[in-house]
Amino acid sequence: MIKKLLPAVKGYEKQTFGASFMIIIEGVLEIMIPFFMTKLINKGIDVPDPSLKVILTYGGLMILMAIFALISGALCARFAAVAGTGFASNLRNMLFTKVQDFSFANVDKFSSASIVTRLTTDVTNIQNLFTMIIRMTVRNFIIMITAFCFAVAVNAKLSLVFAVTIPLLAGVLLFIMIKAHPMFEKMLTKLDLMNAKVQENLIAIRVVKAFVKGEDETVSFEDSATALRKAQLAAEKIVIWNSPISQLIFYAAMVAVCFFGGKLIIGGQMKVGDLSGFLAYIGQILSSVMMLSMVFVSFIITRASQKRIVELLDEKIEIDDSDADPELTVPDGSVEFDGVNFSYAKDPGNLTLTNVDFKVRPGEMIGIIGGTGSAKTTLVQLIPRLYEVLSGSVKVGGHDVREYKLNNLRSAVAMVLQTNLLFSGTIEENLRWGDENASMEEIEAAAKAACAHDFIMSFPDGYATDLGQGGVNVSGGQKQRLCIARALLKKPKVVILDDSTSACDTATDAAIRKALRTQLRGTTTFIIAQRIASVAEADRVMVMDDGRLVAFDTPANLLKTNAIYREVYESQMKGGEEE
Repeated sequence: MIKKLLPAVKGYEKQTFGASFMIIIEGVLEIMIPFFMTKLINKGIDVPDPSLKVILTYGGLMILMAIFALISGALCARFAAVAGTGFASNLRNMLFTKVQDFSFANVDKFSSASIVTRLTTDVTNIQNLFTMIIRMTVRNFIIMITAFCFAVAVNAKLSLVFAVTIPLLAGVLLFIMIKAHPMFEKMLTKLDLMNAKVQENLIAIRVVKAFVKGEDETVSFEDSATALRKAQLAAEKIVIWNSPISQLIFYAAMVAVCFFGGKLIIGGQMKVGDLSGFLAYIGQILSSVMMLSMVFVSFIITRASQKRIVELLDEKIEIDDSDADPELTVPDGSVEFDGVNFSYAKDPGNLTLTNVDFKVRPGEMIGIIGGTGSAKTTLVQLIPRLYEVLSGSVKVGGHDVREYKLNNLRSAVAMVLQTNLLFSGTIEENLRWGDENASMEEIEAAAKAACAHDFIMSFPDGYATDLGQGGVNVSGGQKQRLCIARALLKKPKVVILDDSTSACDTATDAAIRKALRTQLRGTTTFIIAQRIASVAEADRVMVMDDGRLVAFDTPANLLKTNAIYREVYESQMKGGEEE
């Protein structure tokens, strides 16, 4: 698990080792202070003729070491802060890059709220652990080992106290680890659920207000927050025992050393200075053990976060284009499905698309209709290889989509999804997603083809109008037209409009379809629509029913031969005429 996270240190190796090196120096200096204190007492105070010179010499050395220890500690804190933030930045970049490579199937496996939590809370947990390791673990381990050696050198018999205290502390830590880890895993799951509730409500805030469900959603959120609080309390109730039990063992050891050490002094087997130094060493040892136990507890807490992050990093990308030809580009907009079967569950017994066969020539306008759940969207998502087919093949430009690099394939396919997504920024910046190097004339031409230019120019800032997050400053129909303009700016070989004019009036819908025919000659167009008028002028129309392609012909022929098409036509066209 740790091996998977180590690449995130890249670029900050100097700061990481620098922090560890400076903290080792601090630890060694702290160990030397009790050593000189023992010398000061034994040679300068606890003698028949106390020596001021000896006291000042050793006292000066102790002060000097304390100053250098302070400087070393400050430098360590500086290096550790830089290394920790750099580590977290690299780790987030690794995760975000991985997510960008996900296919739709990979994204479906993880909820967006869970991915956000992993990129924020989980990374922060691991960052804190990383900083603790390079600052506290190295320092306290060095202090513990060195102080133990000095303590044994001072009095080997008295150091047997450690033979009891350290195993006791180790047993406490092991118990806490076994009990706490599953609790923290449960807590992070509850955190995912709470974040999902927040995300869902912020996205759907208009719907919540329109249906006056604010109070209900508040109660629902409180339930999620309460569940998280209870899970966190259950985990923390176990972890908080670490400190009091460790302190109890610590002070019990101090009392034992004072008791047995006092007896040794009375018996003339030990000097007062040696006992003072020994007490200082045992304090350093047990304090180091307690600090290491804190790191260990932190490791237990973040182990669940480590597991979740590694799970994301180890996720196998379903769509792999490593064997594809990087030089192969899409020559034209022809599309062919040959015996395509598809299942979201990857189960041949639970197919979403069943044995789909068709051929589309370059430049054709293809309409797609069908009832809700007939797999219209699923079908078109296989063209740019957003999902992988279960069996059969999808060809674009005469080549199987698996032969193309994903960038080459998707650069030739423009898709306007059912959910119209715009990004924070200006209208121009959003349109340039289609072609970042497009001239202003090309941007305006695409906007005119999508019937968006007029309403854009009605804004005071025109194409420089800030859309706000998610395009909150424009209506649903305007958002659809901007998304279509963005797609057209790609100058693709294939355009897919997935119910993308549903929020537009019929006149605008007709104008967009006319522009597609006149301005994108040679571009193959797929139009998924619920309105029969949107596909009535298509060259051919696909009729989908329960994941099967039941008919594929011209609108005129389908009206004569296909009951589903005819039923939709009559329910919409005749109903309109009667009105």
